[in-house]
Amino acid sequence: MKALEPLAQAVVRAGIARGVTIGTAESLTAGLIASTLAEVSGASGTLAGGIISYAPRIKQALLGVSQAVLQSDGAVSAPCARQMAEGARALLQVDFAVSATGLAGPLGDGTQTPVGTVHIACAAPGKTTAQEHHFTGDRQAVREQAASAALTLLLDTMQA
Repeated sequence: MKALEPLAQAVVRAGIARGVTIGTAESLTAGLIASTLAEVSGASGTLAGGIISYAPRIKQALLGVSQAVLQSDGAVSAPCARQMAEGARALLQVDFAVSATGLAGPLGDGTQTPVGTVHIACAAPGKTTAQEHHFTGDRQAVREQAASAALTLLLDTMQA
């Protein structure tokens, strides 16, 4: 993902410069965010790890996403993204954790949520921020746009 490389480099540089640790919780991106960061030389100075939580039961068991959120809001929602990021931050014991959950397509999930809907969240000390995005393109394009949005939110949060 050459297009994501400059953004990943900026995140790694910022993380190292600030002396902070980073983690990820990924659903639709299935490790793309963490692997993009890991492609940057020196990433081990800030990237602690990531969790791929594709299935709702993994979101619950590992990240602490509540059954209530999954039932009322769904796995593709801001509350789920928030709980994923907060759960990853706690589990990985990092300063910042970013999460991504959504529908990459081409098929939907049986709800009214349109394909391309992605929720990104970043958990930081004392604050969690969530964003909703609507991306277009094929499955890979949606995943890459989601990874870019997640890295951007992570960078912005670290620099705030």
